[in-house]
Amino acid sequence: MIAEPNTANNLPSQKENAVHDETVPESAVQNGSCVRNGNLKTPRERRKVRQQCENIRRSSASSKRVSQLQNGQVVEAVTLFEVVSMGKQAIQSVVDDWVEAYKQDRNAALLDLINFFIQCSGCQGMVTAEMFQSLHKKDVMQKMTENFDEESGLQYKKFIAYPWILTVTWPVDVGNEDYPLIRTGPYWKKFKANFCEFIAVLVQQCQCSILYDSYLMDTIISLLTGLADSMIRAFRHTSTLAAMKLLTAVLSVRLNLDVNKHNAQRLYEVEKKRISGKRTNYRLDQLERKRKEYDHKLLEIQNMMNAIFKGTFLNRYRDVIPEVRATCIEEIGRWIETYPDAFLNDSYLKYIGWMLYDKQAEVRLKCLLGLQGIYSRKEFVSRMDLFTIRFKDRIVSMPLDKDHEVAVQAMKLLMLMSQNCGDVLSAEDCETLYQFVYTTHRPLAVAAGEFLYKRLLSHEGDEVQPKGEGKFGASTGQLKRLIRFFLDSKLHKHVAYLIDSLWDWAGKFLKDWECMTTLLLKNAEEDGEELNDAYQSALIEIILATVREAAEGHPPVGRGAAKKILSVKEKKIQLEDCTKIAEHFIMVLPRLLAKYSTDAQKVANLLQIPQYYDLDVYSTGHLEKHLDALLREMKDIVAKHSDMSVLEASSRTYYVLCSEEIAICSLVNHALSQLIDELMGQLNQLLDGFWQKVKGFCTDAGEISRMQSVLRRVAAFHNAHDLTKWNLYDKTLRLLVFEMEHGSLPVLIIMPALQCTYFSLLWQLAAVSENSPKETLFALGREMRHFSQICMHFLHHKDKDVKEKAFLILCDWLLILSHQDANNNEEAVGLLDYLPSTSLQEKLLLFIQENVFVGEEEESKDLTEEEERKDESCKLDNLRKKRSLLAAYCKLIAYNVVEMTAAAEIYKYYVKTYNDFGDIIKETLSKTRHNNKVQSTKTLIICLQQLFQAHAESHDSSGGLDFFSTSFTNMKELARRFSLTFGWDPVKSRESVAMIHKEGIEFAFQGANGVHGKCLPPNLSFLLIISEFSSKLLKPDKRLVYAYLQRYVAEPLPCRGDEWQPLISYRNSLLANEDEESSVLGSSGEWSPVSTSKTSSFKRKLSNGSLPETSQPEATRKAPEPQRASQLASAAAKSRKRLKSQEMHLQEHLPFLCPGGLRGRHCKDEIKTEEVSEEGQAEDTAEDVNVDVVGADQVIPA
Repeated sequence: MIAEPNTANNLPSQKENAVHDETVPESAVQNGSCVRNGNLKTPRERRKVRQQCENIRRSSASSKRVSQLQNGQVVEAVTLFEVVSMGKQAIQSVVDDWVEAYKQDRNAALLDLINFFIQCSGCQGMVTAEMFQSLHKKDVMQKMTENFDEESGLQYKKFIAYPWILTVTWPVDVGNEDYPLIRTGPYWKKFKANFCEFIAVLVQQCQCSILYDSYLMDTIISLLTGLADSMIRAFRHTSTLAAMKLLTAVLSVRLNLDVNKHNAQRLYEVEKKRISGKRTNYRLDQLERKRKEYDHKLLEIQNMMNAIFKGTFLNRYRDVIPEVRATCIEEIGRWIETYPDAFLNDSYLKYIGWMLYDKQAEVRLKCLLGLQGIYSRKEFVSRMDLFTIRFKDRIVSMPLDKDHEVAVQAMKLLMLMSQNCGDVLSAEDCETLYQFVYTTHRPLAVAAGEFLYKRLLSHEGDEVQPKGEGKFGASTGQLKRLIRFFLDSKLHKHVAYLIDSLWDWAGKFLKDWECMTTLLLKNAEEDGEELNDAYQSALIEIILATVREAAEGHPPVGRGAAKKILSVKEKKIQLEDCTKIAEHFIMVLPRLLAKYSTDAQKVANLLQIPQYYDLDVYSTGHLEKHLDALLREMKDIVAKHSDMSVLEASSRTYYVLCSEEIAICSLVNHALSQLIDELMGQLNQLLDGFWQKVKGFCTDAGEISRMQSVLRRVAAFHNAHDLTKWNLYDKTLRLLVFEMEHGSLPVLIIMPALQCTYFSLLWQLAAVSENSPKETLFALGREMRHFSQICMHFLHHKDKDVKEKAFLILCDWLLILSHQDANNNEEAVGLLDYLPSTSLQEKLLLFIQENVFVGEEEESKDLTEEEERKDESCKLDNLRKKRSLLAAYCKLIAYNVVEMTAAAEIYKYYVKTYNDFGDIIKETLSKTRHNNKVQSTKTLIICLQQLFQAHAESHDSSGGLDFFSTSFTNMKELARRFSLTFGWDPVKSRESVAMIHKEGIEFAFQGANGVHGKCLPPNLSFLLIISEFSSKLLKPDKRLVYAYLQRYVAEPLPCRGDEWQPLISYRNSLLANEDEESSVLGSSGEWSPVSTSKTSSFKRKLSNGSLPETSQPEATRKAPEPQRASQLASAAAKSRKRLKSQEMHLQEHLPFLCPGGLRGRHCKDEIKTEEVSEEGQAEDTAEDVNVDVVGADQVIPA
């Protein structure tokens, strides 16, 4: 439909308004875009056209004045761009005014519209139009160019916008950095929506008249197609979006025409039957003309759609800009869903399928969203068999996408495919998708939970429900299927994640606690079939998880960054659930505990349920008798079990029930006191028997087991309850002292005794108040130091478990003592303050080295391959213990309990043990840097220097250092990892990186003979290590570091051998992207200074205590060309700022690079940084324009 450049004979005849060139006055828009006259012959003609355009604008503004309040003044919108920028309320009236103006003078109106699209692209230039008829074919083809004028610094774009040839001129540095569609903020988001709305309203208002005049749409489509082929992304992005929205709007017109044509056809057939006997009829002829008119319009619409699709979509759906590709895919999905008769076929679906493999998540997301709209309609699915077969495997793999939103939408799409496509998903596919309920990303887990519930749980099973289940029949079947899935998945510790994933979809049957407890209490003799042991254990875990989910109302730990803020409705539901839980389990839980009292795992889970009660139900419901039953069962369970999980659950439940805010507090406290009295009586009896023996502890296994059980029970309760009045501290301390003196105490007794002593001291420390006497504080201080010595002694115990327990307790103990406030009692803080001595710090560090890092290597050597395979679970358990030990020690470093320099020994293992401990070490580095940047940086330098010295000592001094050895490569990798921890903002890390280079240079030149000598420094290779940090330096700092390096280097320096290569490499890293980087080696083979004048300038500035100022580039000093337009000259001369806004604040101080050392120069303590002017910034930004060039052969890799 769009005329080719050479089809001059097909051009429509021009009427009285036809001119060779039209002129639109300069716009009042912020970017100064305008349309200027081209080749009008006389001033009279120019004046006439100018008056016509002004009248058009006045009529548009006068019909309905559009205004916007800016800075207290009313600003009237004149151009289309300004109207669209203001909001949707003005679009309808402005489009109506523009249509009326088009009917009066379509050339002037169209030039207004053309200027609108240019302005929406953010163009800060001018648009010149000349008539297509005035040029010959050869001239037309020469005009279709896009180039750069080096003299004026302007970019030109010439293309056909039928019936004109448009020339857009703009500065070279404008067009890619900033334009309306990519600007941030709510204003520009609204602009994009208004821009799309304008195109839709324009087509809607033109569909009854000028849309089919073979002039309007030809011009718009030609304009957008020409702009879409531009190398400038602003033009390409804006015109592609406009073209896609234009096709969407035209498609809506096509649908209306189809309806009208169908109605006209029905009327024609009815009229034809009614007058079958007559020869002619006016009504019939009128309907026939109407049908032909609709056919003609449909043909016109089809030609428009084909022109836009082939001219824009086929070239831009594989554009290098992801936003352009995403726009194309989003719209084609909308076309398929809106007009399936034309677009729902493999010829169009293939584009969506291909882009599922796109590298950008935004494009993949648009593909999935489009497919969701298609697969959600069953009538479409039957026509997508080939597409489904071809791309099913790709869609099934997309829940593993690295982008979370893409993964979530892929799971939702698979849910729709499962519902509407029959058996398209195999059993293996479903089993894979089910496992996503255990993922840590909650939206994906919830989507997988919907898939699991609708595909598996809510499906009616083939088995017949037992007769005795009654009203619980449906829930029982779902529960059994859920338990079976949970057991088959082999992920028993993730039941909380499973329940959280299903909560939004299966909350009704997951809250059916009556059904669950009925299944647990069912007796095989009385009620028939009973759940087996595995099903019972799984069901109890599910009950606990559902109770926790209902009571807390937020996801489990590890799934979600913070606790969810509940709405009023959610809080109401939460309170109702807590009440239901209490009302049901208060009566049922004692029976469950009685039935499963011998199973430690089941009892440990059941005992946690009362922690989520609404405890007021006991008093309001007069259910105290059930409380007595619960307390009796708990007392019996404590007496039966010595498993720590059971004892800790019991202790925690007693603590919750003892809360002072509830009425049952006194009853529970009385029961707890009776239980502790019994335990302490048993312990005293056993200890009395032990101390009566003169020659040591009785080796009777029964007595050892009984004492261990009692001590474990007491330790579990002492953790949550203050047992000071029972004088437990003296009893357990005497046991530890006996072990220190004789060493014959069994390990089973040492561990709980150590815990009891630790808890006793913590309770005494917590009881310190403002009125505590000094004698008590002095005594407590002595006990604290004594306990620290005991823990230090047990660090060398022969048993590994005792050593690890002592280390963990000692680390926590030191952390608490160094941060205790003693209830704001300054005197108490001074008396109880305790910091580890140097020897203690050394012992702690040595313990980590021997038991976390070195110990792992020794164990791996001792174990054979068969033993490693058999003891995989043991390895995982050992790794967990080692991580706990390392985390405990790193907390001491992070909270300044031990010297920060001790972290240097930990950092050495960062790369080697990255998979096991990398997260802990990285977090330690982050914490220490937050506490003290300077000290943290010194720690990094110490770490690298120690590794370098160890590497140098391990190699023969005569043979030199091997730069390709494993140890040296590991050092460089460690330095690279350290540099990555500084992040992407060089301003924040400026001080630290500068210190690294300063310390590194001084270390590299240590031991050099003479000030001006040319002897090779022994540590020169260390420059290769610190060169990994050069990329984190700002450009002004690179120059300063280079000048500081020159102080240690004699010039000229012979560097023909490889021994000076580290210095050359380090120098090149500092001069990267600098103008001085002309050559590394001179023709004579000597290292010549890059710029003598600049180097001397550096030294003068450095001696004065300031950085050199950036020189103004010559390009900015040139005067603009005389013929250049004034507004373009200023835009072309303006340079883009390359550094971030924070980098402009270069007044902060860098005291680390203060010159000194070998040449004996002195300077001030602080070095002022360089003040970078706007002209000076231009030198730093001398780089190519970010132009995206799209060729015809660009494809997206599959």
